Amino acid sequence: MSKNFTLLLFASLLMLANSAKRTPGSVGVELSIARFKADAQSYALSLEDLSAAIHNLHPNQPESINIVKTKLIYSRLAYKRIEYFLEHFFFTSSRIYNRPPKNEIEEPHLEYMEPAGMQYMEAILFDSITIESKKELVVQAGLLSHAANDLHALLYKFETNDKQILAAVRLELIRIIALGITGFDAPMLKSGIWESEVAMETIALTLKPYLDRNKHDSVFHYLGNSIMFLRNNPEFDSFDRLKFLTHYALPLQKHLNVMIREMKLDSVPPGLLRYDAAHMFSPGALQAVDSTNNKELTAKRVTLGKKLFFETRLSGNGSRSCASCHNPANYFTDGLPRSMGLNPHTSVRRNAPSLFYVASQQNQFWDGRAKTLEEQIETVMRDSLEMNAIPMQSMQNLLKDKEYKRLFKKAFPKKDKSKKAEQQIYSALAAFMRTLNPYNSDFDRYLAGDQKAMSDVQVSGFNLFMGKAQCGTCHFAPLFNGLIPPFYALTEFEVIGTTATDDLLNPKKDPDNGRMDVRATPYYEAAFKTPTVRNAAVTGPYMHNGAFTSLEKVIDFYDKGGGAGLGLDLPRQTLSPLPLNLTDQEKKDIIAFLHALTDKI
Repeated sequence: MSKNFTLLLFASLLMLANSAKRTPGSVGVELSIARFKADAQSYALSLEDLSAAIHNLHPNQPESINIVKTKLIYSRLAYKRIEYFLEHFFFTSSRIYNRPPKNEIEEPHLEYMEPAGMQYMEAILFDSITIESKKELVVQAGLLSHAANDLHALLYKFETNDKQILAAVRLELIRIIALGITGFDAPMLKSGIWESEVAMETIALTLKPYLDRNKHDSVFHYLGNSIMFLRNNPEFDSFDRLKFLTHYALPLQKHLNVMIREMKLDSVPPGLLRYDAAHMFSPGALQAVDSTNNKELTAKRVTLGKKLFFETRLSGNGSRSCASCHNPANYFTDGLPRSMGLNPHTSVRRNAPSLFYVASQQNQFWDGRAKTLEEQIETVMRDSLEMNAIPMQSMQNLLKDKEYKRLFKKAFPKKDKSKKAEQQIYSALAAFMRTLNPYNSDFDRYLAGDQKAMSDVQVSGFNLFMGKAQCGTCHFAPLFNGLIPPFYALTEFEVIGTTATDDLLNPKKDPDNGRMDVRATPYYEAAFKTPTVRNAAVTGPYMHNGAFTSLEKVIDFYDKGGGAGLGLDLPRQTLSPLPLNLTDQEKKDIIAFLHALTDKI
């Protein structure tokens, strides 16, 4: 995209930008607020058109259904013009419009929100339309229209600053990269590329006054070219996502970060997000802050933790260590469907996942019952099936060893009387586990600039993973796990209907209740954390029960729509039961991409 074209894009707001009244020290605040008012009104009008089309819908007339789908796309595009502003400044209010079409559980009180909004309407439209479902569409359209007509009221006594406007822009760019181009918001309408273009245009308009003032030609260049690439390649299934990321979106993010930093308008990022990384696929872009704020002390704890990881004295009978189930030579797994228990001829309840990138999630264990690594470590040590230890006694035994006594003293030079001594074990092991973030797969090398690191088949597999196959709508970039963009502050739990075995011709329901045993609500029945698929090619068998022996079986399971798609009675399955209709070659390409996510160890 040429610079002249980008100037034309900005021209529509040039007069408004020049005439907008600014508060002292403000660069783009007034312009952003003025545009939000105008775009919110346009969104409300689009919902009125959608509502009218729904009233004219006839269940037995496919053309009338298609008209409603088209009107819904128009409303989605209109929403994308206000998304960055609404979801940053008025997140709670935004939930009515564009949240996922499933019951959402608000913890810790287990309050739930019923499906609502545009994504829910899409799900209804792609099911069998009946008189009852039409009534539900009428209700949803009415609720949205009524709410949208009051969007301007959110601005009553509203105040913000340039730092927050730019924070909202940063998050919207992440939405485009991790959600927009994957079709997360509209997987069946397949309008994700159109929506991403509109969202990117809104970013461009928002950044205009900042670019006018600071003359960051690189941001200007990559922003314009990103828009042009999206505009010229609107077809969802064939969109080259890897080229979009490497040539346009990630360089834009990198230079935008530099611009904001130079303007001294940096803000505190949410969740695990780090703005000091070049872009969101860079090593360290998603990483917990070092709570000690002391690199030398952390290094000593890592050294101690690494030694403890192989220490059998952490188990009750002195026979098992962390490495027994998480073997570093096997990508920190044991290769078994379920790990061996402490006692002979027993096994633990679930499959032992890899510990690579284990810190880059907000919940531990398949059911998410531990909030921190430290809590997870203590739970494993105390579990009668796993290590059956009394941590206090383990600590006392270790301190009888002169080498351990020296290492503990170095790692924890100041005694914290508010904490039990054995918590030093948990802290040291957690410090070691937080270092298990290699980021040295062929995929990472490719994103770092080595265009020969991935084959054409693997590139195709990435584009399918992030597009038609819908893998990226649950395994979110950049870690391809359940850490939800753009805030990366929550880990997602999904009901996919994992079967008891990988015999998909004779599917049987797995009896594991999943997260429901931790949080007693039926909406969590058989819900499990979405793990990373980094290193998936070398860490089978798969799923929480270790029942799937190959990636081919896993891909077939998803291609058929999970347990519900296979015919099991799973009314609360959150995975779409509709088949993906992947070809044999497309399945091979996806598996090839998963091999490109294997770290070099």
